[in-house]
Amino acid sequence: MIPYGRQDISEADIQTVVDVLRSDFLTQGPTVPLFEKKINTYCNSKYTVATNSATSALHIACLSLGLGLGDRLWTSPNTFVASANCGLYCGAEVDFVDIDSNTYNMSIEALEEKLEVAEKENKLPKIIIPVHFAGQSCDMKSVHRLSIKYGFKVIEDASHAIGGRYLGEMIGGCHYSDITIFSFHPVKIITTGEGGVATTNDLELAEHMRRLRTHGITRDKDLMVGEVDGDWSYQQIELGYNYRMTDLQAALGVSQLDRINKFIKRRTEIRNVYDQMLSSLPVIKPWQDSDTESSFHLYPIQINVENDNLNRKIVFNKLRESGIGVNIHYIPVFTQPFYRKLGFKKGDFPVAEKYYNNTISLPIYPTLTNIQQGKVVSELTKALAH
Repeated sequence: MIPYGRQDISEADIQTVVDVLRSDFLTQGPTVPLFEKKINTYCNSKYTVATNSATSALHIACLSLGLGLGDRLWTSPNTFVASANCGLYCGAEVDFVDIDSNTYNMSIEALEEKLEVAEKENKLPKIIIPVHFAGQSCDMKSVHRLSIKYGFKVIEDASHAIGGRYLGEMIGGCHYSDITIFSFHPVKIITTGEGGVATTNDLELAEHMRRLRTHGITRDKDLMVGEVDGDWSYQQIELGYNYRMTDLQAALGVSQLDRINKFIKRRTEIRNVYDQMLSSLPVIKPWQDSDTESSFHLYPIQINVENDNLNRKIVFNKLRESGIGVNIHYIPVFTQPFYRKLGFKKGDFPVAEKYYNNTISLPIYPTLTNIQQGKVVSELTKALAH
């Protein structure tokens, strides 16, 4: 089976992890700070907070911005459920903004219209989480403009997008947001097995997220209450979580980050070949905004809905039967049974639904060979013809 995505683990990666296994620290040692420093350097951010997953990073990012009961969080329906769940974890109300039919990212037009209505109804969001779907940045300059006008905070869910650029700047530099989140799940651009980080240029937010990832505990005497017993003292000053990344995970991340540009170069090559080879087929290829340089986490095509003879489900099944591990990204979050119980229903966000009904993600990862890619296109051609 040719999967839609997979990790690329080198001998250098393995040796880096082995070195940590042989060291004094498997967790809470020097390797996590080293990984955070390398992320800062790569993304041109001031602070990075590493966590055991991107979901954890989203959660503490929301908490650090003060999201709580009675607040509202808006995000894209075209994403994994974690982008919305993080708001519910905080007791907030979650809503969605429909997507742009070209980029599959949050639509700025839909966002502006929804904000105008929300302002009149006194129901503005406290946080908006635009999602950089498939590795391509949202129109963050416009999101930032609206955040100033309407007073909301911005968290970039860049789980797909480390290594990408927006307006020439690295994603993660937080030029138009308060916090950016990256994921290091095995199918992402680089991996730590499981893991994530939050980047920010705000020291107070960074320090708050560091406390939240470690049970709400501080060793900063300036933050402690009452008399301090001694240098061994620590205090829990708020409710936090055990969201720490281990040094084993961080070691893999440190090594992987050394090859990230190579990974993205290969992903870009695969994307370019797909664009050429699929030009004569009845599919819609992913569109790229000229303001962005995608990291190409995914290559989602749409089966041409103008052709009544084509059926996404049949094409998907034919590809799976032929050994091509295609996938679907994503089932719109608001259509999930849990979210339907909250009052959402089909038809609420029609562009996201239309996209979902016709999309298939083709394999794209650095070790995908030219022969394998040729097979993907050959089997896709047969499935479409069938």
